[in-house]
Amino acid sequence: MKILVVGGGGREHAIIRKLKESRKVDALYCAPGNGGIAKDAECFSVKATDIDGMVALAKQLAVDLVFVAPDDPLVLGMVDVMQAAGFATFGPNKAAAILEGSKAFSKELMKKYHIPTAKYEIFQEADAAISYIREQNQFPTVIKADGLALGKGVIIATNLVEAEQAVKNMMEDKMFGESGSTVVVEEFLTGPEVSVLSFTDGKTVVPMVSSMDHKRALDHDEGLNTGGMGTVAPNPYYTKEMADTCMETIFLPTIQAMQAEGRPFQGCLYFGLMLTPNGPKVIEYNCRFGDPETQVVLPLLETDLVEIMKAISEQKLAELPVVWKDGCAACVVMASGGYPKKYETSLEISGLDDGGQIAGCTVYHAGTKLAEDGKQLLTAGGRVLGVTATAGDLPTALQKAYAGVKTIQWENVHYRHDIGQRALKALQ
Repeated sequence: MKILVVGGGGREHAIIRKLKESRKVDALYCAPGNGGIAKDAECFSVKATDIDGMVALAKQLAVDLVFVAPDDPLVLGMVDVMQAAGFATFGPNKAAAILEGSKAFSKELMKKYHIPTAKYEIFQEADAAISYIREQNQFPTVIKADGLALGKGVIIATNLVEAEQAVKNMMEDKMFGESGSTVVVEEFLTGPEVSVLSFTDGKTVVPMVSSMDHKRALDHDEGLNTGGMGTVAPNPYYTKEMADTCMETIFLPTIQAMQAEGRPFQGCLYFGLMLTPNGPKVIEYNCRFGDPETQVVLPLLETDLVEIMKAISEQKLAELPVVWKDGCAACVVMASGGYPKKYETSLEISGLDDGGQIAGCTVYHAGTKLAEDGKQLLTAGGRVLGVTATAGDLPTALQKAYAGVKTIQWENVHYRHDIGQRALKALQ
C-alpha cells in the first residue's frame, strides 16, 4: 500500500513510525510533514487544511489510503471530499467530527443520551454567560470556546475576575476567532484525569492503552495550559474495574448515540475523562489521535495498524483481536523557551543522530525543519520534540526518556522535570 498521512506534528510522526512497521506498506508520504518526519516519509508542502491541494496530491501520488490525522481538516470535511474522489480514508467524516468541532454539540449529545459529564450551560452572548457565572458563584469554573482552538480553548477561572476576563477574551475580543462566538460554561470536576484513545468502526469500540497527559507548561502542574508537555502509559488510576465502567456508561453509549443521530463515527475517538468521586465523567471528546498521547500509546501496539484500519473500513473491528505489548511508555516533550506564548524558531538542534533518535529512545518530531543544507535540524514550533521510551515498568521508561532528553540541546530549550511523578505516586 501507498499511504498519505495528513499533518506535520509529533502525532503524525508516531503514526508514520507505526505504519513503517507494517509489511503491507510500500510507500509513506506526509503533507506537510516536518524535518524529522522527512527521514521516514516523503514530505510535500501542502497545508493540512488545504483540502483541494491534498486531493490533488493524493491523485498525483496514486495513494491507496489517506490518513487524516489533525482535527482541523477532519472538522472541515476532508474525509468526505477524499472519499468522493475515490480514496480510502482513515478518520471520521464531517458529520461525525462535530463531536470535537463543537463542544456545545457534544455536551447536548451527552445530556440527551445520559452520558456522564460536568453540569453546563451554553451561551451566545457574553453578558448572559457572565450573569450565569455570577449566579452560580462556584470557583474554579471552566469556560470553553465552542470550536477548535489548537487545544488552548479551555480556561479554568479561579475567581470571578478571571472568569469575566475569559468570557470577554473569547466572545468579544475573538481570542480564538469564531471558535469563541459560542461558549460552554461548566462545573469544575475533580479527580485523576485519564486519556483513552479508541478504535471504532461505528458499531464496535476497542479502547487503546490508557494514558496520562501533563497539560501545564511548568513543573508541579503550574503555568499556562499547553497542547501537552508529556505523557505516560498506561495510566495507573485506570483500573480494570474503571475500564469496565467506562465501556458500559461512556464508550458504547457514545458510539450508539452517534449512530442514532445518523452520524456514525469511524476512526479514532479520544475520550478525555475525569475519575470523579461520583464515577467517571467525560471532559471532552476528540475526533482523532491525541497529541502527545499517541507518542506513548502507539509504541505499545502489537497488532498491525494497517490491519486495524482495514477492519474499521470494512466494519469488521469486532472480528480482529487488537493486541498490546506488556510494559510502559513515557514521553517528555522538549519545547521552545517561552512556549505556549512567544518563542524563537530556526534554532539549531544538536545531539540527534542521522536517524533522528538515540539508543533506547524514539524521538518524535513535532516542530522541526531542515536547514538549507538539508541536514541540520532547526526548531520550527512551540513543541519541538517528544522523546519517548518504553520499558517493563514506568520508572525505567521515565529514566530512559530523561536520559534521552539530556543529550539533546538548543538555545532556551524548555521541558518539565516531573513527567510521570503523579503516576509513580499512584503506583506506590
